[in-house]
Amino acid sequence: METANEILIGVHVVDEAGYAKYRAEMTPLLEAYGGRFVVDVRTTEVLRAPAPGAFNRLFTIRFPSRQNRNAFFADHDYVAIRTRLFEPSVSGAVWLGDYVVDVGTDGMSVL
Repeated sequence: METANEILIGVHVVDEAGYAKYRAEMTPLLEAYGGRFVVDVRTTEVLRAPAPGAFNRLFTIRFPSRQNRNAFFADHDYVAIRTRLFEPSVSGAVWLGDYVVDVGTDGMSVL
């Protein structure tokens, strides 16, 4: 059985149009590193979180490995996109989890 590295992130989006541009521009680069969004949720109320600060989006990104994840976030083009579009569109972000998942042949997590 294959494994993948998945991260859980909460962000507080303050500019939906800017954030949508960020996602549109970063997604092809994310996919080039084997990454993809697995879950993407708009939240209305956070009842408990391990870190202070609100978030209104919650999502997971899956990578084939931790090395792919680290390379993606360090990529010069990603950093430029993040600086130009993500940072003005988001007032805060919290990294909620980093874990390994077992992946079935259909690419879905195995419980």
